Amino acid sequence: MKRLSIFVDGNNMFYAQQKNGWFFDPRRVLEYFTRDLVLMNAFWYTGIKDPQDQRGFRDALISLGYTVRTKILKEYYDDNSGRYSQKANLDIEIVIDMFNTVEQYDRVVLFSGDGDFERAIELLRSKSTHITVVSTEGMIARELRNATDHYIDLNNIREEIEKLENTWLP
Repeated sequence: MKRLSIFVDGNNMFYAQQKNGWFFDPRRVLEYFTRDLVLMNAFWYTGIKDPQDQRGFRDALISLGYTVRTKILKEYYDDNSGRYSQKANLDIEIVIDMFNTVEQYDRVVLFSGDGDFERAIELLRSKSTHITVVSTEGMIARELRNATDHYIDLNNIREEIEKLENTWLP
């Protein structure tokens, strides 16, 4: 049976889900993608304001089997808009985990629309790894969509993974 690893760019997916107007259930995501595959790893990456931020959510993810990686959000000032924004920039951590565990899987599902992953995806594909990217229209970089084996729009699998009331809690 084929072996799968899932990598969720939590902050990127938060904005994609917000754009779509619905949220996915981390448990249902695991169930949906592991129907015919053996789950080797599931990673969730998220920026946090402080060590207690999102504690309940992070604990629930861990109890579902996700490895949760966090980084403290940094504030950036945009000279053009005159606004501050917050970013955690966990792309490097995602790529490191992808390559540190590459011997453990045959397939990857990456939840992100970030074009910065293009080169990492190309390298993984050169190692005969099948890559699926999950994002949403308007938030998927052309380079990433081009580099992947398969692209899934979140809205196309909404029925299978949407968060129903309190269903994701362990």
